[in-house]
Amino acid sequence: MAAKTTAPSTHSRKRAEIVHFVFLTSALFVFWFILSGKTEARYLIIGFVTALAITVAARPLLILPPDQGRPYWLSLWDLPWPRVALYIPWLIWQIIVANIQMAMIILHPKLPVDPKVVQFRKHISHPVGRLALANSITLTPGTITLDLEEDGYTIHCLQGGFAGGVVAEDGEGVMPAKVGAVFGVEPVSTTRQD
Repeated sequence: MAAKTTAPSTHSRKRAEIVHFVFLTSALFVFWFILSGKTEARYLIIGFVTALAITVAARPLLILPPDQGRPYWLSLWDLPWPRVALYIPWLIWQIIVANIQMAMIILHPKLPVDPKVVQFRKHISHPVGRLALANSITLTPGTITLDLEEDGYTIHCLQGGFAGGVVAEDGEGVMPAKVGAVFGVEPVSTTRQD
């Protein structure tokens, strides 16, 4: 009976490894082709061999360790791509708005800077989700992720008002809620620690 339960998991693991290997090799080759623009056979072979070598070298780095019941072969490429695709335009808009706010602060005659360091906790089980939240905060001008440890984030905000987008006074900030929604985490009320 045990053999029947392990065989499908081994088969699905091998299948997933092959799919991820082919996907990464193809993505790297397409990226190389777009950048090089070469269509001669020798250049295409060089590009494909290079993409293949990078995939072989990087494969161990893209396999996640077991965590909370996930199989150990789960790859970093296993993401909710439709939700990620919807999140990226929202993030770009937030970056544009934050750039305008930063320009207003810089051009203001009194330069109203009131730096704060805030801390909050947000549990996202997928490591790419934690990284996405930290990088989204850093990409938005006026805020920088200083530290990420487990579920705890330490953020530097150039002005106190910027902290509201990360951790609101009465609950979760907009950015953690959006990233959490991308990775299937429900919004929670958090407490801000200034």
